[in-house]
Amino acid sequence: MDRTSARRLAQALVEAADTAADDFDAEHHLRRVCQHCAELLGVLAVGVMYADGGSTVRLAVSDKGGDLAKDLLEAQASDGPCLESYDTGSPVPHVRVTSADALARWPGFTERARARGVGDTFAVPLRARKRVLGALNVFVAPTPNGNRPHVPTQEGEEDSALALAQALADAAGVGLHNHRAYAEYRDLSRQLQSALTSRIRIEQAKGILAERWRTGMDVAFEALRRHARRERLVMDMVAGMVIEGSLDDATLLGEDP
Repeated sequence: MDRTSARRLAQALVEAADTAADDFDAEHHLRRVCQHCAELLGVLAVGVMYADGGSTVRLAVSDKGGDLAKDLLEAQASDGPCLESYDTGSPVPHVRVTSADALARWPGFTERARARGVGDTFAVPLRARKRVLGALNVFVAPTPNGNRPHVPTQEGEEDSALALAQALADAAGVGLHNHRAYAEYRDLSRQLQSALTSRIRIEQAKGILAERWRTGMDVAFEALRRHARRERLVMDMVAGMVIEGSLDDATLLGEDP
C-alpha cells in the first residue's frame, strides 16, 4: 500500500470509529464506510447488513455501485456471503461467483450476482466486544477476459483486501457500539438532570408554603402530594404552580370556595 492509500485508510478508520454525536445517523455513517471501502479496494460496490439495535435488519450501500449492492444484499434473504458472515460472525473469504462452490453454497444469490456481472465476492463481520452487529459485503468486477476478478490480481492481495475490509468493519462495529453506549449515557444523564431539577422545584415549593403557612416542611410536602393525587398531576407540576403563584392556598388544600 502506498503512502497516499495508507493515509486514506487511516482517515477512514478514524471516521468509522468517531460516532459520539447527538446527530449521528447509522445509515449515513455506514454508507460512508462502504464508500471508503469501495474506493480503497477499487471494487464494483460495497454494502452492509446491520441490526438497528432491535430486531430489524437494515442495509447501507456505497455511493459507487449502490443499486448493485442494494440488489445483491436484498437477494440474500435466505443465502449469500453477507448473510453467512452475519450469522457465523466470521469472515467469508473470496469466492468466484462463476464457481460451482458459489452456486452450491448460495444458489439464489449466485444467480443474481452472475446476472449483475460480479466476478468475485467476500464478506466480513461488523463486531464489537464479541457481539456481531452486522456484516460488510464486497462485490468485485471480473477481468475483461472473464477468467480472474479485477481485484485482486497478485498473490496475497486477496488476504490484503480481506484484511482491509475487516479493519474498516471492525472500526465501524466499534463506532456503532460506542454510539449506543454514548446514547445510553446521554439519555441517563438527561433523566438524572430532569429528576434533579424536579426535586429542586419541589423543595422550593415546600419552602414557600412552609414560610407562608408558618409550618413544617413535612406539612407543606403533604399538601403538595394530596393536591397532586386529587388532581392527578405530577408533583413537579404542582410545585411549579406554587412557585409561579398560579395555585392559591384554597385550591391547593381542596377547600370549597
